[in-house]
Amino acid sequence: MTTLWAEFATVALVHLLAVASPGPDFAVMLRQALTQSRRNALLSAAGVGLGILVHVTYSLLGIGLLIQQSLTLFTLLKVVGALYLTWIAIQCLRSKAGRVHVETHGVKAQTGLAAFRLGFLTNALNPKATLFFVSLFSVVISPATPVVVQVGYGLYMALITGLWFCGVALFFTLPQVRRVFGRFGHWLDRLMGGVLLLLAGRLLFSTLSGEAPRSTE
Repeated sequence: MTTLWAEFATVALVHLLAVASPGPDFAVMLRQALTQSRRNALLSAAGVGLGILVHVTYSLLGIGLLIQQSLTLFTLLKVVGALYLTWIAIQCLRSKAGRVHVETHGVKAQTGLAAFRLGFLTNALNPKATLFFVSLFSVVISPATPVVVQVGYGLYMALITGLWFCGVALFFTLPQVRRVFGRFGHWLDRLMGGVLLLLAGRLLFSTLSGEAPRSTE
């Protein structure tokens, strides 16, 4: 039992550091919080959290190791992820001055389903998350750990991820915060688009250069 608690503490710490680090999830959530309603931002946060369960599921089933060892599968994942990030980046780069805040400037609001789907797919199609969870389940979590405990780890990480981004959503949808960002919000939107485009380009470049799957994040 002591060993399991130590393992859980390691999993929790590594996961917290990974969630807090900037990446596609944060960039998308920041844009959602600044351009959509609080409800939609929270739905996107829930989508990101549930996207974690995709990675947990294939890691538990052993498919994650197959992806790690198969250059073809991993390349396909990176291309799909890069294309999705590119699509989101284009939406950000098309932002116009005076069209940042949905509540004050009439930007067309997403449906709840679209907001949730955006968060879910952003995380589920993120190759960085794939590498992280494959590493976690093959290096940090012992094969001797009961499956039910590993499932518990996965549920914990999904919950914490969802709560973290709910916090991001709640903070950046505060009227005071939105007023500050409203002065240059469209530039921030374009900056987020540029960041996502760079991430997509990096993925495609690593694919074209034949970079093999690695077990480190």
